[in-house]
Amino acid sequence: MWRRDKSDEVNAQRELPHLLTSALNQIDEASLVSGPGDVAIFTNPEMEQLGILRDGRIQSEELRASIRVVRRTNVKHTGKIEIARGPIGEGKREITVTLIPLTENEFVLVLLRDESEAQRVHDVRRDFVANISHELKTPVGALSLLTEAVQVADTDIEQVRHFTSRMQTEVKRLTAMISDLVALSQVQGDAPLRNSTPVSVANIISEAVDATKIAAEQKGIEVAISENTDVGRIFGDEEQLHVALSNLITNAIKYSPNNTKVGIGARRKDDLIEISVTDQGPGIPEESLSRIFERFYRVDPARSRDTGGTGLGLAIVKHVCASHGGDCLVWSQEGQGSTFTLRFPAHQNGVGIPTEVVSK
Repeated sequence: MWRRDKSDEVNAQRELPHLLTSALNQIDEASLVSGPGDVAIFTNPEMEQLGILRDGRIQSEELRASIRVVRRTNVKHTGKIEIARGPIGEGKREITVTLIPLTENEFVLVLLRDESEAQRVHDVRRDFVANISHELKTPVGALSLLTEAVQVADTDIEQVRHFTSRMQTEVKRLTAMISDLVALSQVQGDAPLRNSTPVSVANIISEAVDATKIAAEQKGIEVAISENTDVGRIFGDEEQLHVALSNLITNAIKYSPNNTKVGIGARRKDDLIEISVTDQGPGIPEESLSRIFERFYRVDPARSRDTGGTGLGLAIVKHVCASHGGDCLVWSQEGQGSTFTLRFPAHQNGVGIPTEVVSK
């Protein structure tokens, strides 16, 4: 079996024309030059964002097979493959692949373009409009009725105070909903790996806890962080990761009784990083566990009104996880609290997301 050797890689790179490598470094498409053994002897900066390489080796079996065909036939090939965004979770990419044989030394030029981007943007716009038109009807309708009630009761001070108090509550709910809708549209609209960097897990946890500190103090809730959260880094969008974890902590605080505890922990498990948030709340009924990540789904609508829940927080969490090649697990039992666990591929050796092919 052909094994990668550093000196072989350096020699192979030297054989590539400087004009070719300079041009590939300037184009927007992800590109690489594959040598014998399915090893990338050259990659441009765009390639890391796709996460299709691991330790310099192409992970996609479908792509490796296509490269071998082009190397054997010496004929250009264009096609599409579907790859997962990570080794776990449901996020996928549809990639257009162009393979060009470089006759000398059995090299093959590989150009990759993420075609799922255009469809994703279209879906974001459609869903955002649908979400707004559906969900804003309730608070806007309530405000309209309360305004009419105030006009009728204009001489009854107590009634006016009661209705204006209700109006303030509806305005707060409306504001929270708009804020969450904007957050959801942003995480859907931003390609998380376009401007990503390796992000420290310890920093994400620290910043998310700080952002929810006031809410915890108002309910007398202790947010306890495990001793060792320095478990590595995640390759991704720091702001999106912060939003996802902050939403989980905020939810834990909202649905926990006063003067209880919320725990935050992190661990490295093989090539995955797990961040967990545990509360001492009422728990989630078993029949609701499969639906809690749906947009606008609320386990207890009445309690959601009391806590200001919009039903979008967990939908945002799920989207951030999927777009980073990860997922979110939940354990819960009524009367025993809940634990939400974010799982992401660990960033290691300069490699972003270790990607495997998902067959169509």
